[in-house]
Amino acid sequence: MTTLPKLARFNENVLSKYQIYNSIFMTLPFDTINDTGVMLPLFHKVCKKGFQEGKNPTEIVEAFFNKYQENPTEKDKTDLLFRFIQYIERQVVLFDAIEDAAFPIVNNMDGIGTLRNSEETAILGDKKEELKAYLEEFKVRIVLTAHPTQFYPGSVLGIITDLDNAIQNDDLLLIKKLLAQLGKTPFYKKSKPSPFDEAVSLIWYLENVFYHSIPKIYNYVQHHIYDGESIDNEIIDLGFWPGGDRDGNPFVTTKITLDVAERLRQTILRNYYRDVRRLKRRYTFDGVQEILTRVEKRLYKHVIRSYSKVNFSQKILLEELEKAREIIVNNHQSLFVEELNDFINKVRIFGFHFATLDIRQDSRVHHKAFTQIVADLQNIGDTTFPKNYAHLSPEEQVEILSVVKGNIDPSILTDEMSVKTIESIYALKEIQQRNGERGANRYIISNNQTALNVMETFAMLNLCGFENELPVDVIPLFETVEDLINAEDVMRTLYSNKVYRHHLSKRKNKQTIMLGFSDGTKDGGYLMANWGIFKAKEALTRISREFDIEVIFFDGRGGPPARGGGKTHQFYASLGPTIEDKEIQLTIQGQTISSNFGTENSSQYNLEQLLSSGIKNEVFTKDQLNDKHREFIEDMASTSYQTYVDFKNHPQFLPYLEKMSTLKYYAKTNIGSRPSKRSNSDTLDFSALRAIPFVGSWSQLKQNVPGFFGVGTALKKYEDAGRFDEIIEFYNASDFFKTLLENSMMSLSKSFFGLTSYMSTDPVYGEFWNLIHTEYQTTKRLLLKLTGHKELMENYPVGKASIEIREDIVLPLLTIQQFALKRIQELQKTEGNEKELAIFEKMVMRSLFGNINASRNSA
Repeated sequence: MTTLPKLARFNENVLSKYQIYNSIFMTLPFDTINDTGVMLPLFHKVCKKGFQEGKNPTEIVEAFFNKYQENPTEKDKTDLLFRFIQYIERQVVLFDAIEDAAFPIVNNMDGIGTLRNSEETAILGDKKEELKAYLEEFKVRIVLTAHPTQFYPGSVLGIITDLDNAIQNDDLLLIKKLLAQLGKTPFYKKSKPSPFDEAVSLIWYLENVFYHSIPKIYNYVQHHIYDGESIDNEIIDLGFWPGGDRDGNPFVTTKITLDVAERLRQTILRNYYRDVRRLKRRYTFDGVQEILTRVEKRLYKHVIRSYSKVNFSQKILLEELEKAREIIVNNHQSLFVEELNDFINKVRIFGFHFATLDIRQDSRVHHKAFTQIVADLQNIGDTTFPKNYAHLSPEEQVEILSVVKGNIDPSILTDEMSVKTIESIYALKEIQQRNGERGANRYIISNNQTALNVMETFAMLNLCGFENELPVDVIPLFETVEDLINAEDVMRTLYSNKVYRHHLSKRKNKQTIMLGFSDGTKDGGYLMANWGIFKAKEALTRISREFDIEVIFFDGRGGPPARGGGKTHQFYASLGPTIEDKEIQLTIQGQTISSNFGTENSSQYNLEQLLSSGIKNEVFTKDQLNDKHREFIEDMASTSYQTYVDFKNHPQFLPYLEKMSTLKYYAKTNIGSRPSKRSNSDTLDFSALRAIPFVGSWSQLKQNVPGFFGVGTALKKYEDAGRFDEIIEFYNASDFFKTLLENSMMSLSKSFFGLTSYMSTDPVYGEFWNLIHTEYQTTKRLLLKLTGHKELMENYPVGKASIEIREDIVLPLLTIQQFALKRIQELQKTEGNEKELAIFEKMVMRSLFGNINASRNSA
């Protein structure tokens, strides 16, 4: 391991290599005109110089063509710009692959936040027993979601993996061939993927990354912390949303849900089959060979064919493997037993399900569907619900819903959504029969506002013929500022309900509650969303402890800080004792999956960081906010919230997003299978707008509003009052506050107002642009003053360097995108420009991809 500082290791192994390989890449001929690779560096130079001189994107593009092209036609210009986009997309891929290849060199795999480091700290502090006891219960669950924030097709992901390996081996000839392959491989999808396609592309990560990295961590814990004893805890769980998330994607059908679950089961069995074949080469002795042959045949049967009746399970497989281990230990001197133990651990962790498929639906959809179900049952004379049910108070309805049981036939229902909802529950039942209970045992209600929302779901589950106890966790998701405030009352009502409380006692007295950062930030701004969630967690911890229930928080965290991302492990390590933390559960998506978990090394490192953040918070340190700190953050959050709400209510807010950003182009791309908003209306409705296009559009403008707006105003209040020193003291004393502001700094460091400064004089939007820019400048100035830094992120030099290179790579892409948006605005002023409009709209969409893929280190 080299002892060079981290930044020096990054410069040597990432930056230098990128410069070398990029120079090779630029000389490769990919198209009929060989000079694209020669022209792009010149265009890049013109962009850089142009923005320094205060020129706008249109002036920059025109200046380039005037200087370097002889009388180009409009077609020549657009053709070259499209080829620039293609090159830049591939430069981003090259940088990704080089960064992935250098990961274990740049990051210390045994350093702070790794398991080895936690173990050493525990031994030095005489806390090894405490650490063991903690790991008997503590879990990390990462839930993969297919939200469209990364646009690499499978073929490109494969090239990234191969490039990563070739770069690690310094195989120049292969690198050159792969770069040529990359140049000829299309990046955009000709048609929208189906939800099943999205699931398959995410299963790639399960099979190629997590199947290897998770057991490695588990085995380390078993050998080093438990001294070889078996552990009754999987430690790391995997969750899966594509194919089960109906709120996230209205195109999910019952068939897709079942197909995805089956694909998960067959993928894990295929991996077991390969491992058993390898084990057979080791265990060539009597007694063991026969068991493994038997297991191999059964696995093969179930991988090749999907049997309607499943007579093979995790339990049966483990029994067979335990028999084999007994023979090896007793009769064969434990020869190669580590390899068998490793396989047994895999079967314990991944079962026959690989990852738990969560079902999710919006409470408003549920309520409508449920109301119709009640009416349909009453119409056929069913007495499950009293005739006056619809006129009862919510409290009376909750009492009735808690005792409802039945076995409803979907064919009697008259409403399509009611049928789909009930069918999704029957699908969940079927998945449990085929993949085991862990195959699908969570039902999430998004936009949850009341206890009635939870109990309607509870009742629908109980109307689907589950025998005895209900083997499903009902999980409310609280998202908006108001819902977070009401969450405590909702849970008190549920915990006080005898039947629901009995249900929880059968679910190990645990209640999972999901909290949504994305919609929280969209609704209340950055500080309020984060503080609102922190307070909600404290209140929900208190109420749950009062009822002797262990609450588990499941965080809907996206990639960028504006969606709850950022330095996630630091966030968890900073929560303190007032928030229950026996488990860490979070969604990961898009570029966060590929950047944090895309390779075995990065996956192992980041999973260990999450594990150790829980260990740090519980075993080693407790960071607690005192009353004075609480007053500060409460006051700053409400100042920030008011600033953000005023901004959101500005008459230009929605028109600016619609006219000046890439918002409407998200819906037109083939990046994901779901629509970009929840309603079908033609007008832009803020509440129906999904968080991803909302946050993404600000990001494409390089304005990153959701990650900082209101923070500067909140800090300025204290500066104006001469009390800024108190905020500096708070920042230095609280890990929570520090992590919050450091994540905001990451948003600021990815902002570049020079790109859109031409808008400052726009007759319609000039004032609005200046409003955003002023808040950006205030926030940046005061965060630097608060931290005592000269530059943003200067205490994270590698993250800062990575962002700077990526931002530099896409500068021409952003320029082209803004140039195209400006041309569209001009062309729309007159009639008959449809053909030209289509060309520039395509340019905007194509440049979307590279910009977002380049932002992969937003997590």
